[in-house]
Amino acid sequence: MSSINTSLPVSAARSAVVPSRKLGVGLLTALVVGSMVGSGVFSLPQNMAAGAGATAITIGWAITGLGMIALALVFQGLAVRVPALDSGPYAYAKAGFGDFVGFNSAWGYWLSAWIGNVSYVVILFSALSYFYPAFGDGNTWQAIVAASVVVWTVHVLALNGVREAAIVNAVTTIAKVAPILLFIGLVIAAFKMAMFSGVEVPTVTTGATAPTAGPSLGSLFEQVKSTMLVTLWAFIGIEGASVVSARASNRRDVGTATITGLLVCLALYVSVSLLSLGILPRATLAALKNPSMAGVLETAAGPWGAGFINAAVVISVLGAYLSWTLLAAEVPFVAAKDGTMPKAFATSNAAGSPTMSLWITNGFVQLVLIATFYASATYNALFLIASAAIMVPYVLSGGYALKLALTGEGYNTGENRTRDIIIGLVATTYGVWLLYAAGFKYLFLCAILYAIGILVHLWVRSERGEKAFNNSMELALAVALAVAGLAAAYLLWTGGLTT
Repeated sequence: MSSINTSLPVSAARSAVVPSRKLGVGLLTALVVGSMVGSGVFSLPQNMAAGAGATAITIGWAITGLGMIALALVFQGLAVRVPALDSGPYAYAKAGFGDFVGFNSAWGYWLSAWIGNVSYVVILFSALSYFYPAFGDGNTWQAIVAASVVVWTVHVLALNGVREAAIVNAVTTIAKVAPILLFIGLVIAAFKMAMFSGVEVPTVTTGATAPTAGPSLGSLFEQVKSTMLVTLWAFIGIEGASVVSARASNRRDVGTATITGLLVCLALYVSVSLLSLGILPRATLAALKNPSMAGVLETAAGPWGAGFINAAVVISVLGAYLSWTLLAAEVPFVAAKDGTMPKAFATSNAAGSPTMSLWITNGFVQLVLIATFYASATYNALFLIASAAIMVPYVLSGGYALKLALTGEGYNTGENRTRDIIIGLVATTYGVWLLYAAGFKYLFLCAILYAIGILVHLWVRSERGEKAFNNSMELALAVALAVAGLAAAYLLWTGGLTT
């Protein structure tokens, strides 16, 4: 097999992050499913119906399934072909495209992860307000205090060991998938093909507005594109097993867990979004309050459905928050070990947990959580920007796999690379399509966060006694990011650009 230039001090990095007790395929799969299934699945009926009909939704899921399977195969292949690279997307970006691109991938992923965690605890207490109204939309003082307790409880759990936290995550994953399976079973029992085809329109009892034809959904292409805006967020977390690959019992388990987790989530998402169209007409689904699965189950099974789904949201979000706490701390921890992120992130305890990374990450979660009490609009803008930012590491992962397949680097002499070229091309193309579907506006806004990251990169290089940039291409990229970030900040400040 030909050599691969990983540009990473593998022995030092891996020996520092591999604890004595590793993660098997079951725990890795639970981490993948747990990080993908959060609150979004419970809003799929409304989110999908708001911009597309049954035909477009079906096509959208077909495109998503193909693209995500390609991306999962990329992670599966890279986990085995380049076992020296740990922490998934960030490591692939660095190995394939250089130090500065690798830093930006790690920086963007970390920002997306911990800002997303703020949204999880806000959503958690917004759902609990169904039972305790004082929590409001998740940003009242009562909700902030309770959310802070959750943040630091999970923090302590993670400090006790990643394996222990992964076991708890596996339990919560089972607990949150079970209600979704029950929902699917009850909706299948109540499913009406006449409703799905648009022939039957029932009396509405869910509190939604009366069903109407609604505004025109536009062309089939526009409808399919609108589904991408939803599926863009639905599969974030597919890289979960790759991120903790250094802790896997067997490198091949990373790929198995990624593929298995993807197929489980794809089946759940498709079932929830399409079967709901056989319970309520599209226009009614589009008018439901989220979590819209509550309104669907209320129609299919009775008034208890709304409370049941809100309780399921609480369990699901708790599980997703735990998964993303692990992922948010792991990436900067491993990145600090190879000199990509500041040294402060690199410490670990006897249990193998990334201590300082956890403290820094959860410290920022706490600060932004408090900020939501005073300026929820500012938080919402940050979350949308950070959510778009995480797609960049995905595109770079596909691009790295494609690069290896095209050049033959890491392949045996004469080994057939056609399959991997196709997979890498599909994954990369799909990632670019998602960025287009989400809107380049958010990528432009992401430049604000990446521009701030340039200062952190300079700090890291100074710590290591290295020059700021390795070549003129990295310098040009930094200048472009700085200019774009300043321009986006100015337009956002003056109202010329909005989220």
